[in-house]
Amino acid sequence: MNTGTVTAVCTRSGGWWAVEVPEIPGLFTQARRLDQVEDMVRDAAKMLDSKVDAVHIEPKLDAETSCMVEELFAKRDAARKAQEEASRIARSTVTALRNEGLTVRDVAAVTGVSPQRVSALQQA
Repeated sequence: MNTGTVTAVCTRSGGWWAVEVPEIPGLFTQARRLDQVEDMVRDAAKMLDSKVDAVHIEPKLDAETSCMVEELFAKRDAARKAQEEASRIARSTVTALRNEGLTVRDVAAVTGVSPQRVSALQQA
């Protein structure tokens, strides 16, 4: 039986992850690390005459830890967006300063980056 994509619900139990796959009744397995779950699920599915195309790993964490992970992802996303904005502003600033006649070295001194970075920003 081909089950397509399945969800591996992983709950910490001692030093192991206890794994259940709701789409395949009776499929329970365990793994030491989350990166081992997919292989363990595929092996267990074979024993139950099931074929798994893809495994979505869903670790179950306590509420406090889940909140911390969500905050981490939100902060990473905000940092990525801020970096993209800073890069856009840096390119615009370099272009404006160069258009005002400043040398690459002067632009580097004004913006606090290396002359090589100024050149790279100018070409971007």
